[in-house]
Parts: sequence; C-alpha cells; structure tokens
Amino acid sequence: MQKRKAQIELLAPARDAETAIQAILHGADAVYIGPQSHGARAAVGNSTADIGRVVTFAHQFGAKVYATVNTLVYDHEIPHVEKLIANLYDVGVDALIVQDMGILRMNIPPIALHASTQCDLRTPEKAKFLESLGFSQLVMARELSLTEISNIHHAVPHTPLEAFVHGALCVSYSGRCQVSQCLKGRSANRGECAQVCRLPFDLMDNHGTVLMRNKHLLSLKDYNASNHLEQMLEAGVSSLKIEGRLKDVTYVKNVVAYYRKAIDSIIAKHPDKYVRASYGTSYFSFEPNLVKSFNRSFTTYFLENRNPVSSTKMASIQTPKSMGEPIGKVVFSKGKTLKISTTAAISNGDGISYFNSQGEYIGFRVNRVEGTNLILKSPITIKPGTPLYRTHDKTFNDNLSGNTAERTILINAHLWWAHGSLRLKLTDERGNCIVSSLECSQPEPAKESQDRRQIQTLAKLGNTIYQLSEAIVPGDKFIPLSLLAQLKRNAIAALDRAQRITYRRPLRKAENEHAVCFATSLTYADNVANHLAEQLYRAHGVQSIQPAIEIEKPMENVTVMHTRYCLRRELGACKKDKGARQLPDPLILRTAGQLLEVHCDCQKCEMQIRIK
Repeated sequence: MQKRKAQIELLAPARDAETAIQAILHGADAVYIGPQSHGARAAVGNSTADIGRVVTFAHQFGAKVYATVNTLVYDHEIPHVEKLIANLYDVGVDALIVQDMGILRMNIPPIALHASTQCDLRTPEKAKFLESLGFSQLVMARELSLTEISNIHHAVPHTPLEAFVHGALCVSYSGRCQVSQCLKGRSANRGECAQVCRLPFDLMDNHGTVLMRNKHLLSLKDYNASNHLEQMLEAGVSSLKIEGRLKDVTYVKNVVAYYRKAIDSIIAKHPDKYVRASYGTSYFSFEPNLVKSFNRSFTTYFLENRNPVSSTKMASIQTPKSMGEPIGKVVFSKGKTLKISTTAAISNGDGISYFNSQGEYIGFRVNRVEGTNLILKSPITIKPGTPLYRTHDKTFNDNLSGNTAERTILINAHLWWAHGSLRLKLTDERGNCIVSSLECSQPEPAKESQDRRQIQTLAKLGNTIYQLSEAIVPGDKFIPLSLLAQLKRNAIAALDRAQRITYRRPLRKAENEHAVCFATSLTYADNVANHLAEQLYRAHGVQSIQPAIEIEKPMENVTVMHTRYCLRRELGACKKDKGARQLPDPLILRTAGQLLEVHCDCQKCEMQIRIK
C-alpha cells in the first residue's frame, strides 16, 4: 500500500484583508487573521465582512483562513464570543485558533479548532490531551528542539503539528508571561502585551551594585529556521508558520515568497513524501531576501539543541530595533560625507544604522550617493571601521509597494462539436471538471489549420486566476472566434462555481469524554479565566484550579516570566560551564524603578523571573 503524502502548509500572518490576499498571492497555503475582538493582537482587529472577503479569495486556491480567537475570555464576554464565532463560521472561516478551553464548552457551530501557541504545548502528554479534546491542529511552543518535536509527533501521529519558522520571539513560553499584566495592567493573554521584554534593563546584584547598565537583556533576536525546514518536516511538522500579525504588507510579501520557494524546493526533492496543502503557482517580480525585512538579526533558538552552549547568542541586548542587512564598514566621515567599504548598491533614501562609541543605535537617511560616498542631510562623525546596517532598502521596498505577484491555477481544455453544440471541457489541478456548451451549427471545414488561433483564444485568461496548460482543439474546423470566446467565458464561470460548490471545510472533531488531563492541579499560569474552562478541566480529572492572574492575582511568589532562555547562559555565566564568567546569585533586573528577581533552574535549564 502506497504511503500517503504529507500535506505541507505555509501559514502566513495578516493584519488586514489586503495583507491576507497578498500573502495568498505570494504563496501562502493558509493565513491567520484576527477578528474584531479576542484576537491576541488588540490593535489589528478586522470586520467579519473583510474576513469573508479573504475567505472567498483564498478558497479559489484551496487555501485556508484561520481566525485567531486566542485570548482569554471572561464570563460576561461568553455570549459575545459565541456570536463572534457563529459569524466567522457563516462567512466560511476554516478554523479558529484558540487558547481558552472555555470555547470548547460554548454554544458554537461545528467549526474546526486549532490549539494556539498560548496553550504552551511542550510535551507529548499535553499534545495527547489537546488531541483528545478534538483539536484539529496543534501549535507547538517556539522553544522546542527537533527531538522534542519528533517526540510529540510520535505521540499524536495523526494530528497535524504547527511550528513557527520565522519572526519575532517571545522570551517567555507563550501563555506563561504575566509581566505585562502585573506591571502595566495590560494582559498579554488578552492581546494587550506592553512588550516589557523589549525595554532596557540594568543588571544588578542583590545589594544594588550595577553590573550592566541600560541593556535589552530580555529582547530576543528574530527566529529564522529557513535552513532547517527539511529537518522540521522530517520531525513531523506539517504547518510552517510565519509570525507577524503586526507587520506591514511588504514584510509579508517578502517573507512568504522566500519560504514559498524554499518549501517548493523540498517538495520537488521529495515528491513521494510531501505535497503542497493548496493549489496554484505563484510568480514573483522580485527576488525575496529575508535580511531586507525587519529583523533583530537571527537565531535558530533551541531548534538544534535543547541545551545550547553559552557561545550561542539568542538576544539582541544592544537594541530591540531592526538590524536589517549588514552592508559594510565606515572608511571615514567628514561633515556630510561618509565614505564606506561595501559591495551593496546604496540608493538615495536608504536608511542606515550603526552603534556609536557609547553603544547607542543611531540611524540616518542617505540623501545622495556618489560612488562609495554617502552624502547626508546633516554632518556626522563615525569612527572608521564601524559596521553599518541597512534598515531600509528604498529600491527593494519601492518594488514591493506595487503588484509583485500573481498566482494561477493550471487548466486543460478540450474543444469539440457534437449533436448541434460546440462543447468545451475544462479540468484543473484542483480536481474540478466541467463541460460547457453553446448551440452551434456544424462547423465548416477550415481552408487552413485553426489550431493556433483556437488555442490562442482559449489561452486569453488575463482577467482570471487560470493559466492554460494543454488544449485539444478541432483545428480542421472553422469556429468563429467570438463564439469560442463566449464559450470560454461560460466555461470559466462554471469552473469557478464548481470550486465553490466542491470546497469542503474541515469540521470540529469530537471530544473524548474519557480523556484525562495532563495534570490534576492547575495554577494561575494555566490561564483558567471563566467557568466553562473550569468545567472542562474538572470533567477531565483536574481537582484544584487556581484562577488566571487576570481574574485573581496571587499574593506572593508570582512568577511573571517563565523562559527557556537563560540570562546567565546568554552572558557567558552558565553555572554548568567550567571557566564561565562569574555572576552573583540572585541577579536583579531594574527598569523604570521596577525590580525583577532572576531565578535560574539549572536542573531544567530554565529561568523564572519574579517581581521583587
């Protein structure tokens, strides 16, 4: 028996409908987008009508649309969320990405559910529990290694696993960060993260002695797993997810196109193992390049090693801003002239950044280019040898601002005359097949071959998503081209209808009422925020449940950040490394007068941060 091929999904972010459509044009197999509320990015909500417009566009290509209803829900909000989900189902959304287990007890349509990364999926036991609840797809924690991913896959071999491959990293395990709520009154689990981790901190000992000053010690680099996609697929990942629902459309175009090409290359290499999760071919008018878009420089995080060595740097402690593209070094600066050593083509309007002698990250705009000399608007003094980074490539971004991709579906055509009508059969790569006909008297024999003219007419599909692959035509018969054009329009309309009619959404899977939860007691970090979530957990064996911190703040020993990232390891002071730098214990972080105490669990190789 032939082994079934794994469907590989490239999942892209969308802050709005236009970005979602561009993501699909540039090769996404699915997009995730936030509705008006409860979408984990409070700043980028979208109307149900706009999401419905994305659904209509996506389903032409067999691409899916996932709505992110992945914040905690308070009891008084349950009726609103039920109505929201019903509306999303009505406009054709394929699945919801959810965090709050209370949604599984709501009165909602049978829409498929995906477990959000905020569910903090790190173990096979939790994966099996989430699968038993009826989740159709599981989003794993960003911190997992290939080995851990493989272990989870073997525990739930029939449930698709989703993993991030690119974009910004949360320093805490997703769903287990309460620092924004505790310090700013803005819950990350409610879509209002204040990004405390991106702030500058002073590092101190317990006596107040400053060891490091004004560094972004918790600000991680951006994730980039583009060189490890094949290993991730081998480990069991089937949905490759790009982070970035706050990113602009040029970022999404570039990054999606890059990963589309990379994934297509792997599928072409292993046609017996993998198949794409949607249909069509995307054509780009630019060469995608990841360093051209916003990035804090890149890390593979823990993907290659659960316990990386101290030399593996994961944080961008000098700045949380984009590092862009390294382009060379300063030769000299004088007044408004900056001479640089570079092989990059610099353009008027490019944005360039550098670190000054005080470690500050400074940016400037190029006013004019004269060879390797940059003419600036204002005088500048930069030390020779200083590295430069291009954070805005004007030429590249100008190109991305226009129409940069098209996506087409291949069709085959068969034209013939029979029993008083001219008939056109169209079949497409999605599996659709239609026959359209027009009454027509028997065509006269042609004086010369009509093959070319007839095929050219059938191939004129510029206002559609289709591209003619092959055609069989009666070239020995004379058929008026106006009649053939009308028949083609009718056939294309019928093909569109066939796709709409035959498209099938996945439905919600049944919950196993006998499933046992991964734990018998839950803490505030497990984010139980309403009575329905409590009901679900108790039905599956949980005996003790502490409310979410948004509902009831514990009095003491509150861990506000739980991370696999370790500050000691990042600073070369891991206690397990012989000859490592010596740092006192405990370490204290200070920002804006607020003190946070760092606790390193060396046995688990994890870190917890508490309010001091």
